[in-house]
Amino acid sequence: MFHRIGHFVVRRAWWVIVGWLVAAVAIIATAPTLTAQTDESAFLPKHYESIQAAQVQEKAFPANFTPAAMVLFERTDGGKLDAADTAAMGKVVQGLTDKHVKMVETILPVSEQSTSKDGRYALSMVGMEKNSAHKPEAADSAKELRDEAKKLAEGTNLKVQLGGQAAQNLDQQDSSKLANMLIGVGTIVIILLTLGIIFRSPIIALLPVLSIFVFSMVANGLIADASKAFGLKADSSVSAILIIVLFGVGTDYFLFLMFRYRERLRAGDDRKEAVVNAVGRVGEAIASAAGAVIVAFSVLVLSSLGMFKALGPSLAIAVFVTALASVTLVPAILSLIPEKVLFWPSKAWRIEPENARFAALGRTVERKPLLVTLVSGALLVVLSLAAFGYKGTFDLASGSMPKTKESMVVQDTLMTAFSAGAADPSHIYLTSTKEGAKLDASALTGYVAELGKVPGVAQVVPQPHLSQDGATADITVMLKDAPATNRAIDSIDGLRKVAHGSAPQGTEAYVGGITSVYKDINTAMARDYSLVFPVAALLIMLILALLLRSIVAPWYLMAAVGLGFGATVGATSLVFQRFQGEPGLMFMLPMFIYLFVVAIGTDYNILMIARLREEAAEGHSPRKAAGLAMRHGGPTVAAAGSILALTFATMLLAGNSLFSQIGFSVAFGIAVSAFVMAMFFTPALTALLGRAAWWPGHSGLPGHAEDAPAATVAPEPAGRR
Repeated sequence: MFHRIGHFVVRRAWWVIVGWLVAAVAIIATAPTLTAQTDESAFLPKHYESIQAAQVQEKAFPANFTPAAMVLFERTDGGKLDAADTAAMGKVVQGLTDKHVKMVETILPVSEQSTSKDGRYALSMVGMEKNSAHKPEAADSAKELRDEAKKLAEGTNLKVQLGGQAAQNLDQQDSSKLANMLIGVGTIVIILLTLGIIFRSPIIALLPVLSIFVFSMVANGLIADASKAFGLKADSSVSAILIIVLFGVGTDYFLFLMFRYRERLRAGDDRKEAVVNAVGRVGEAIASAAGAVIVAFSVLVLSSLGMFKALGPSLAIAVFVTALASVTLVPAILSLIPEKVLFWPSKAWRIEPENARFAALGRTVERKPLLVTLVSGALLVVLSLAAFGYKGTFDLASGSMPKTKESMVVQDTLMTAFSAGAADPSHIYLTSTKEGAKLDASALTGYVAELGKVPGVAQVVPQPHLSQDGATADITVMLKDAPATNRAIDSIDGLRKVAHGSAPQGTEAYVGGITSVYKDINTAMARDYSLVFPVAALLIMLILALLLRSIVAPWYLMAAVGLGFGATVGATSLVFQRFQGEPGLMFMLPMFIYLFVVAIGTDYNILMIARLREEAAEGHSPRKAAGLAMRHGGPTVAAAGSILALTFATMLLAGNSLFSQIGFSVAFGIAVSAFVMAMFFTPALTALLGRAAWWPGHSGLPGHAEDAPAATVAPEPAGRR
């Protein structure tokens, strides 16, 4: 099939290129804008208690004041606020009120209750339109509030800063823009430099960047269309990850094709014949690799969390477009460029070096497969043991932007100046189950007292806020620990147990607030791991079985991928928790490692094992086939793995812990997948297993059938000696 595709592309090269350009312009012109979701609770389905609590709150307290932003006042000299400062704060609040900032409904004056115990800090709460704090438009209002507050404080002794959800939304947008720029520029520079070093040709270095630019427009447009059509909620990390996936995976597939194209030229094919044969030989590997990645990404629709429901299909679309372009657009371009121009100024492409390092590595795998298997396998096992030290953290806001951002400074100040749990209190909504019945005031008093005894609770506001009909009470609970810490999240179990068990007869309790949301996200993640991972593994194994015509090889290939996953989690836990002293890794990190190490890392295993089977089909013994696969497939895997690992490493430039952890873990995992699994563990273990690795399809391989005589090794084509 792929030979036919290659022939069509070569014969209709200009039509293929024009078709891609027209599709890119048309799709991007009609696609809606892709916006990010910053509300963690929006990622959870409605059956979780934190979401049910929010629904009760919305119904019982439709006009309930929930601060979307906070204006933090302090003196510029760090001293206590005095009467003159109080007057100045009043003018700032009044000035902001008179400004009538869009979406802002209320700005509360500073009171004794909103002043810290040491008298150095004071708060003014800003109420915005209902459920608007997480909307992208709220960031514009927050920017205006922040700028106006600073102007109004000029000439006073006050330092004014804006925090809260709307301000975090603004700072996240700014941080994401900078991160995307750094990641995009870093990725392109890495691709240009690495390809320039490998092929010593500026045209080859530029070719994937230019072609990826074309089909990335198609991918982004289709993703925006799908997000709008199916109501998918993307978080702020999606755009940065898409940049890396499109450029990283696109360059991977370009290298798969380019190395085979150069090999066919060395074997004596003319340019167009070499393109056709390259597509025919490597097209199946690209399609299978892309299929495995698409399946792994698509399975995320089974996730409980909206952020992964959106991310999975988005990345699946990106990989599908990338794979399609890799067997159509890229070959069309290659067929039009004379090889002397394409490889200029290098002439080394004509002949393979006699003593290439990968030929030497191939001979090592061929001669000592048991030693290679044991050493590479032991490395994966040792690193996997460190994964048992993994701990998750849930402070997504501070994790997705630098600590120096103003909203983060305000959050840290609130936790130290007021109380750790005061930054975002929990709420218990007690509602009557009898229609028209009001809550018993005397029963409420005892209920509040019981809640105050729960371990981890610092304070319960003694006077609950009653709904207008008296049927629902909002009980504010301040925890001892910061809302996003593991200790606070663990205390939700005890709080829910008492809240439900001690609820007065005829009432029902719901525990809400951001800490309750984090608790439910934790539960949802555990459920996702037990469902998404096994389903994806089975589907990827099916793809491998179809590609390799074997039901044996997929088992040890997936076992190797599992060890790679464990090794990546273990290494990341060691670096960030043990060496850098972080309290834990971001809660979604294992899922990101699954996405890229398990899914994309499988590409290298597929490329190597497909080449190994191809060599076996030419009549080589299992060990010789493994050595030749390393010799010819090793450079491709090494180059592709290096570029993809380095592109993910550019996320370290973003300056926040979330991207730093994702960047390090995925870069490390890709390196393990390429340089340990695909280049050593997989071919060495396959050589040890011999014909058993291909069962039941080994009968189609010369010298591998049960009763077949030993095959005579076919001579290698010219240029492969």
